[in-house]
Amino acid sequence: MKKTLTTLLFAFSMVIAFAADKIYLHSGKEIDGKVVRVEEFIVVFKYDGEDAEQTIGEKAVAKIQYSSGRSEDISEKVVIAGKEDWEKVEILMDKSEIVGLKKLGDVKGKSTGGFSGSKSDKKANKKLLEAAAEMGAPFIYMMADQKSSGGSYSGWGGGIAGIASANQSLKKGIAYTYEEAK
Repeated sequence: MKKTLTTLLFAFSMVIAFAADKIYLHSGKEIDGKVVRVEEFIVVFKYDGEDAEQTIGEKAVAKIQYSSGRSEDISEKVVIAGKEDWEKVEILMDKSEIVGLKKLGDVKGKSTGGFSGSKSDKKANKKLLEAAAEMGAPFIYMMADQKSSGGSYSGWGGGIAGIASANQSLKKGIAYTYEEAK
């Protein structure tokens, strides 16, 4: 009896020692493994039975259920229904944030005209976000953000010259969404 109890306790402790963490993705996919660490933009983990560290962007991860029983929410799912949801689209600046997301395509926003640089920049930004929302993309990885001013005219008469410049803003990015569960 004592030997059976010792064997059962050993087996139970081995199950607990090898219990996996579970990473729940927004796509519906689940990853069994061991979470090594959670960093600013990524989750670093190891698949069960492997030593190589893997990474996935936090934007793709809903939550982590640790083998200890503790649960940690990582990010909220962003749902885009159409162009009208453009304000929900998030601009990502760090390339590590897109790991685990699916590329949908290139997007751009361009605005020309006016004498206020900030006004043309806001218009270009809105066009960029609307283009992504139209594709159903909750994220944009920013590739280019250019502002320029140019163009001038001279006024008429008597040596008095008027100079004006038009501002232009161009933003380019790549639209991303959640990977599909396999």
